[in-house]
Amino acid sequence: MPYSVNPTGILSYYNEHKLDKPHLWNAKEDPYLYKVNVRLIYDGKVIDEINQALGIRSFSIDKEKGFILNGKPYRLYGVSRHQERENYGNALTNEQHLEDMKLIMELGATSIRFAHYQQADYLYHLCDSLGIICWAEIPFVGIWTGKETENAKQQLIELIRQNFNHPSIYVWGLHNEVGKPDGLYSGQLTVILNDVAKTEDPDRYTVSVSNQWWIKDHPVHFHADLQACNQYSGWYGGKAEELNKFINNWYHSTPDIPICISEYGAEGNPLHQTSDMTPPPPLGKFFPETYQTYYHEKTWAILKSHPEVWASYIWNMFDFTCPLWDRGEMKGRNQKGLITYDRKLKKDCFYWYKANWSKDPVLYLTARRYSVRDSLNDSFTVYCNFGKPILEINGKKMPEINSGLTPVHYVWNNVKLHKGKNKIKTFAKLNGKILTDSYEINVR
Repeated sequence: MPYSVNPTGILSYYNEHKLDKPHLWNAKEDPYLYKVNVRLIYDGKVIDEINQALGIRSFSIDKEKGFILNGKPYRLYGVSRHQERENYGNALTNEQHLEDMKLIMELGATSIRFAHYQQADYLYHLCDSLGIICWAEIPFVGIWTGKETENAKQQLIELIRQNFNHPSIYVWGLHNEVGKPDGLYSGQLTVILNDVAKTEDPDRYTVSVSNQWWIKDHPVHFHADLQACNQYSGWYGGKAEELNKFINNWYHSTPDIPICISEYGAEGNPLHQTSDMTPPPPLGKFFPETYQTYYHEKTWAILKSHPEVWASYIWNMFDFTCPLWDRGEMKGRNQKGLITYDRKLKKDCFYWYKANWSKDPVLYLTARRYSVRDSLNDSFTVYCNFGKPILEINGKKMPEINSGLTPVHYVWNNVKLHKGKNKIKTFAKLNGKILTDSYEINVR
């Protein structure tokens, strides 16, 4: 629809278009995009032009049913993602961004939290076209100085204006873990940022994220549309099973505020293995991958049973840098990723989520890097999402077993081994074909 444009000053034009039967953008099931084209024509020639994708959808959050997309419940589960990798820092190419997104899609995630800063524009376009629902936020993180107001406001305005038209974005993140030293200033700034966000974009949610969740009347809480909690039971204290109590307590003690687990995770160094499932010291030197796997098995089983949790995000998809850290025998590294910093190794917990979330067939024997063991009686776990697997030890089939924490989880306990090499194998039938997975271990 043509308009005449005055050549002086800044002018705004508003145009209404009606779609009688819109084709809805429906996340991964059908990420349908229209194209909007705007041209500036002078003397019959196009002198400027912009094309943008447009997705038409509705969303809301229900206290009982969680996230609602186009009128139907849609579980938001996924990962947080730092925009960096080994030897490249933050200067990633589009090909590397795409590789990361393919890995997240392989996992079966429905949502991404882009933490804790605005990431490459290419990522938001990928989320639009692939149907990944995303959380965008500004870098107001950690301990504050009291001088952040103007910068935070500017970053939030820029984040919203630059990304307003992306249908994949459902929420603007105002801050992450700014409850210390006392939360007074950061609470006041949250009120200001919420007002900025609602002025710029009144139709999307805002969210604030706290790691001070046990203090319900903390000054930083409940100033955004949504309140999210970073919850690490089983890593920074307590046991993984305590997440269930936390969710139930929140649900009953805060009846008007729906719950989100914005971060959860545990560190895992693939070089470290153990059969002891006691939580290791989070500031220590030993971060066994086997405990990380156990933690995620317990935690996702709990989250799966709580549809009222409107979103949950693993911290983190990939290992990333923490320059001042010296933990888990890996200096300067946070090892909570499902995949190593160089993207070369998928840890066992990656396959746990792939088996639970993805529609692709998964048959996977865990603890394959626990290659030297001391016990002649051990446990073995298989993830299989297309049927009941069979476990074979040194050519002998083990008794059938029922599934474990979720329908894809199979555990054989008290399996007898012999000293020296032992061949561990699993197989299951898919569409008439036998799929297998195996490895060898040595018992001392």
